[in-house]
Amino acid sequence: MSALSDDLSGFARAIVRGEQPSPLIKANYQHYTVDVAIEVYRNNYRGNLLDALAGAYPVIEQLVGKDFFRLMARKYSEQYPSHSGNLHHYGAELAEFIAAFEHARELPYLTDVAALEWACHRAWFADDAEVLDIAKLAQLSPDQYSGLILLIHPACHLVCSRYPISAIWQAHQPGASCDFHIDLDSGSCNALVSRRDDVIRVSELTEAESDWLQGIRAGFTLGEATAATLVRHPEFDLQTLLLKLATQDVLSDFNLRATT
Repeated sequence: MSALSDDLSGFARAIVRGEQPSPLIKANYQHYTVDVAIEVYRNNYRGNLLDALAGAYPVIEQLVGKDFFRLMARKYSEQYPSHSGNLHHYGAELAEFIAAFEHARELPYLTDVAALEWACHRAWFADDAEVLDIAKLAQLSPDQYSGLILLIHPACHLVCSRYPISAIWQAHQPGASCDFHIDLDSGSCNALVSRRDDVIRVSELTEAESDWLQGIRAGFTLGEATAATLVRHPEFDLQTLLLKLATQDVLSDFNLRATT
């Protein structure tokens, strides 16, 4: 079994890294050499990675064009080979790669758009979970609210950027108007990714709402997160935010902090 494993590992390295194939590989093909056969496998491998990236990053492909995207995907795959048999896991580092990719420097917002698209990709494949039961929440007494520990749905992600990435994403969705203008200097964006009824949604939060949600995600109680947010943002409206999160299935459940 060990010898077979070594042979398969060598075969994989020949495809992924371009190493010399094992001499044990049969060399007497009727119509082509071993090198040609390896290249066929290598092209299929690269094509599968390209398809996986294009599926996860359709907006990035639209923004840069198919030819540039193919070039970028090729360079990315050389630096980040697949480590999973599930190609839905492939592409997690694309935002990091774009940030260092010389040919993408003229598109400084592209890194954050890629981060948003990966958040959408993860949201689509996230586990199902129960959404917040408002009736259960209503059974609590008001003096218990401050000790609530709210749980975030696994499909929910927050991506913060200095660029209007939510508007860019919305403008490149199917059915969006082709007549649009996005001011890249219009200010920062806190893009909230959620999933409801098997539909991925991207909306925007204010700075105060974003700070509060990040506190909740970090494990702060409702009272702690709200108090800290009000210190930085006195205008923060908790009731409005909770209604917004409930309608987008962002919250999944809650616990009460144990009292001593």
